[in-house]
Amino acid sequence: MIDFGGRSVIVTGAGGGLGKALVQVLAACNARVIACDVEGMDLSAEGIAEAHHFDLLDDAAVAAFAARATSGTPPAAVISNAGWTRAETLAAVTTEALDREMNLNFRSAALLSQALLPSMRNQPGGSAFVFVSSVNALAHFGNPAYAAAKAGLLAWMRAIATEEGGNGVRANAIVPGSIRTGAWEHRIAEKPEILGAVSRLYPLGRLVEPVEVARAAVFLASPAASGITGVSLNVDAGLLASNLPFLNEIA
Repeated sequence: MIDFGGRSVIVTGAGGGLGKALVQVLAACNARVIACDVEGMDLSAEGIAEAHHFDLLDDAAVAAFAARATSGTPPAAVISNAGWTRAETLAAVTTEALDREMNLNFRSAALLSQALLPSMRNQPGGSAFVFVSSVNALAHFGNPAYAAAKAGLLAWMRAIATEEGGNGVRANAIVPGSIRTGAWEHRIAEKPEILGAVSRLYPLGRLVEPVEVARAAVFLASPAASGITGVSLNVDAGLLASNLPFLNEIA
């Protein structure tokens, strides 16, 4: 059903848990994957056609990558997946943490999309941006700087969808809950009971898997979603649909 016909799709954060799943799903859908991540991240996975190591916090490096990526055939889609957070509460948000988390999670994605946008207009078959946001953008689960940045991504996505739709450019966002990546394996090893405690917050009774989020993102990036733009799609095991602990208490 989903076939990119060999067209290129750019993925940032391609070496992480979700990034690897995105590469795998895109390759299975006949996409030519252009994978991006920082130095030291492994971008040798099968299915990657081009690997680019650079820091999204380096404006010059972002501009240089965008120039290379658009020098030939423009990309069919961009999946802006890179993200990072450590400041879990307001008290932990120093000026340095605020700048880093806002710049990495929002500003870099915005600048990259601006740089790539001119080449993506008026392509036969259209083009698409997919931004990986977070449930933190829609309700407070901690990590306030990260949450603010991910909320900014949703606003940016809507701006592209509205202003560029006439040029054949779509923009959408994925809103994941906790994804069971390697970061969770580390937490579970340190505190085995945390998985059960967190899972009870989700109506599906579990975290979402990277491939589940990847499939949703790839769908929105693909021609199969040609009539969908300006949408935020929750892939969160039902977290934002309810307050399950509250329901269990009053039941």
